Amino acid sequence: MTSAGVARKISQFDTKTFLSTIDSGRKMAAFTKKRAIFIHGDSSDAVFYIRKGKVKLTVVAKSGKEATTGILNEGDFFGEGCLTGQPLRLCSATAMRDCSVMRIEKTSMMEVLHPRTLLFRYFRGTLADAEHPTRGGFG
Repeated sequence: MTSAGVARKISQFDTKTFLSTIDSGRKMAAFTKKRAIFIHGDSSDAVFYIRKGKVKLTVVAKSGKEATTGILNEGDFFGEGCLTGQPLRLCSATAMRDCSVMRIEKTSMMEVLHPRTLLFRYFRGTLADAEHPTRGGFG
């Protein structure tokens, strides 16, 4: 299938239906504005889904300067690096406004992704830069 075909099928992806197929290993959490969801070096053991709010992904250089690598909105996933075996977070995720976020354990996410090969390929494709946060990794 061409990349355009994959993109078309993914655009038809129903997030609500997908998330409802996860039987366990998920929980909702609320984060107030400027509160860390995870920080660089935390264990990379879950994927997150933004139900409400906005999240900023950042890295800090050795010089101490912070760089924003992504701004995420409602309906976005982040933290997908755990799906590639990344043991620790390579960036930090912070609520830019009050947020409602679903935390999905890595094992639960893998259980529902495996039978959905097309979706798994999508996630795997977006993870190409996950090990390089300065190139747009997702932490």
